[in-house]
Amino acid sequence: MNELAFAERPTVHQAFGLRISSRVPLPELPLSGDAAGGMPADVAIGPADPDKLREELEACGSNFAYSRAGSRFLFLIPDTAVYGIEDGKAIAVAPLPGADREKVRVYLLGTCMGAMLMIRHVLPLHGSAVVIDGKAYAFVGDSGAGKSTLAATFVELGHRLVSDDVVAVSFDDEGCPVVMPSYPQQKLWRESLSGLGKDAAPYRPIFRETDKFAVPVTSGFSPDPVPLAGVFELAKSNRETIGLRSLRGGERLRVVMQHTYRKELVPRLGREEWHFRTSAGIAGGIGACRLERPEEGFTARRLAETIIRFVNKGGHEDVGSA
Repeated sequence: MNELAFAERPTVHQAFGLRISSRVPLPELPLSGDAAGGMPADVAIGPADPDKLREELEACGSNFAYSRAGSRFLFLIPDTAVYGIEDGKAIAVAPLPGADREKVRVYLLGTCMGAMLMIRHVLPLHGSAVVIDGKAYAFVGDSGAGKSTLAATFVELGHRLVSDDVVAVSFDDEGCPVVMPSYPQQKLWRESLSGLGKDAAPYRPIFRETDKFAVPVTSGFSPDPVPLAGVFELAKSNRETIGLRSLRGGERLRVVMQHTYRKELVPRLGREEWHFRTSAGIAGGIGACRLERPEEGFTARRLAETIIRFVNKGGHEDVGSA
């Protein structure tokens, strides 16, 4: 049996700038520093009746929709679970019969967390973020572009990881974009681990049917919010060299909007205007570049060197690398 078991008492974690009280075991999330204190949780995660949630969702006529009452956003992952987000403050998890507990948890920390952040007016980007010279730089791109591998390379070089997969971007009191740290774990393919000189054997697979692994990041994690200085859009190309090009104006906005995590949820959440306004605010306050790499070969270390050279030059010159 590999079904999800709920704990009798919740555990309080810290992630994405939130105190999260959860009856779903989330061992990858760090414990809140004041878990025994009296501060209320920002988000509470607990069980729900799957039949009731499915009935409520079916009445909406969609697998991703607000309930008729308008306060709970519901969505169904077939053969896995129904999730309900109440006003961005509570998450109900209703596993379906026979669902794999790891898959239930992956969608909870992925799609569900992305939707909750949007509801709370925090923009999630699909990528990874690391700290370079005290500032956060995010790596975004399509699936397979090498975002997590590049971030893991920076960690190997002594830089700190801020987030992997979901990069939560908020604004500080002065209106500047900041990245809220997620949790000290990366998701890396076996091929990426091999390129980094690591054996996959010690790590837990994300799903039993895939070749992707959960890799803990211990001392190399940044637990505090970090100002966002730039975004690098990763892309494969048929060229044999690495190319980096600065993006301007509308191109920056495109990168932020296009690489929003689970951006298909934006219209379902009724957040189109907020998404555009927030994306424009982020794009106007950071630098952005397109970073192209060859289709073949392990180029993560060369990419990292290219980025570091660019940042050290103040981000004002385009850089090429053989």
